[in-house]
Amino acid sequence: MRAVRTAVRSDWAAIWRIMEPVVRAGDTYCWDPAMEEDAARREWFPEVLLDATLCVYVVVDDDVVVGTAQLHANRGGNGSHVANASFLVAADAGGKGFARLLAARVMEEARGQGYESMQFNAVVQTNERAVALWQSLGFEVIGTVPNAFRHPVRGLTGLHIMYRAL
Repeated sequence: MRAVRTAVRSDWAAIWRIMEPVVRAGDTYCWDPAMEEDAARREWFPEVLLDATLCVYVVVDDDVVVGTAQLHANRGGNGSHVANASFLVAADAGGKGFARLLAARVMEEARGQGYESMQFNAVVQTNERAVALWQSLGFEVIGTVPNAFRHPVRGLTGLHIMYRAL
């Protein structure tokens, strides 16, 4: 059975199993491909939440964590009405609707928390699957920072800024 729930600390091993190959590939997030597990945990699922708005979710399929997402304010203060989120799905779970399920839940949670819109600050232009998913969910590319991402295979590529009202 598929379900999305709030992550708990004991989910970290499963989250790292999904996150580590993404980190090492270096082709979809602005993370150091040599990032170690402790740094990754602080990035995705910090022990002490410096940002009280951060929520972490997992999507499970038959009790196996197959994806995860973060939801938080894009900025503080007068920008705190705009949400930001990051998503990861296990490579062997791709194309099965888990990212869409997780995205729907995260957008619902964002609305429930009072966010008025959602902005992604750095969607790698060559990550065509992610761009297509976000566009199918109503996000628009509102700008692209040229050559802002050093793709390990394709070289310099752009980072999209994507947005949608909630």
